[in-house]
Amino acid sequence: MHGFHHSLSTLPSFAKAANKTTKKSTFASCKTLRIRAMRAVVQRVNSASVEVDGNMVSEIGPGLLVLVGLHESDTDSDADYICRKVLNMRLFTNESTGRGWDQNVMQRNYEVLLVQIVTVPIACVLIVSQFTLYGVLKGNKPDFHVAMPPQKAKPFYESLVDKFRKSYRPDAIKDGVFGAMMKVNLVNDGPVTMQLDSSQSSKSTNEETGKTIN
Repeated sequence: MHGFHHSLSTLPSFAKAANKTTKKSTFASCKTLRIRAMRAVVQRVNSASVEVDGNMVSEIGPGLLVLVGLHESDTDSDADYICRKVLNMRLFTNESTGRGWDQNVMQRNYEVLLVQIVTVPIACVLIVSQFTLYGVLKGNKPDFHVAMPPQKAKPFYESLVDKFRKSYRPDAIKDGVFGAMMKVNLVNDGPVTMQLDSSQSSKSTNEETGKTIN
């Protein structure tokens, strides 16, 4: 019995062409999906802090450390999505019932630490800006060309921090120093680490009703 496996060299010319076209379109699609979104890496922590030039500028106890990467095409709707999802992620145990993954940072009355760096942390919520979340390798060298440029990123990041403060308790939201070289220290609880891309908001729909899932 002959097998059905064929190497590319034995395929008919039209099959080779189709194969190449599929690879190109798949690569292009993956590249587009990979970079067009605000990105947040959320870590559940027992504590987290940010230092600049040897000085402590922000610190929290139990809560979330959020590393935030801003894409050059991000808008207010991306910031709204990330803010809403981070504050409502059920990453904490309900101490009354013992049920895990049941409460969000606001229900636990924790803090959030926000810091603008190349990557970002959030129960205290600590937010850290991090453009390196949009780094890709060209050979062995990082390339950050899709990250939002600093002159635009600073006011945009400040508005993101403001959204968190207005959505929760202002005193529970901490942040770092935009553009500074920061040392971020944390004690990860779990560990628990989640990644969010704002582009998911356009895909999070209920297939049965066609309504957006918040």
